[in-house]
Amino acid sequence: MEKLFVRLDFLEFPPTHTCEGEDSSPRISIGSLTSASLAIMAVNPFIPSCCSFSPWLAWNIPPVEVIPSGFPKEAVIDRPVRAVQGMNDLGRIGYSGPCPPRGSTHRYTFKVWGLDRMLDLHPGARKGDLVGAMRGHVVQYGETTALCTR
Repeated sequence: MEKLFVRLDFLEFPPTHTCEGEDSSPRISIGSLTSASLAIMAVNPFIPSCCSFSPWLAWNIPPVEVIPSGFPKEAVIDRPVRAVQGMNDLGRIGYSGPCPPRGSTHRYTFKVWGLDRMLDLHPGARKGDLVGAMRGHVVQYGETTALCTR
């Protein structure tokens, strides 16, 4: 599997991308891209009730070097790029920004998969459905992490 280079514009979340700001998905830069499509899963491993809480799932993103910020909270979007979004672990479609308890710091990892094709997966699908649909189609992978303190 080839490596994707994945980068956010920050190491610590600015309010724009959190529950205390605009709750807007961040811009993600991608390098060494050779895939036919991209899938993203944001993961917060610090939620005590589970091992990996996912506040964002998106797939069928065209192979772009920059995934723009500000995805609408809709299952199928055409702007700022085409994408399909799933039901996150808060029970919402689209991105839900970090919102750790006051006085704590949580780490959020953005996992990005390069796939050999677009996925045949219905809008609003859940994390397990996305993982299953990607099986056998992952050709690249990369991730990046940022912190959120409240």
